[in-house]
Amino acid sequence: MQGIVTIIKLVAVFAAATYLGKWFQDEQKMSIARKEPAYKPLFSLPGLIILGAIIFLPFILWFMKSAG
Repeated sequence: MQGIVTIIKLVAVFAAATYLGKWFQDEQKMSIARKEPAYKPLFSLPGLIILGAIIFLPFILWFMKSAG
């Protein structure tokens, strides 16, 4: 039973990552079509979510590891 729960969690994470990546890629394509600077998609909502994950995830993991 625990194996099924783990698989469901993995599928949910992969689906969310795929959706977020596709959303960010669409923002990049629109930015290129509008001839905006290359950094402009990073300040869209999906770009900020990705940047936040890159910046804060190591701190969260460090905190969880040191607290446990």
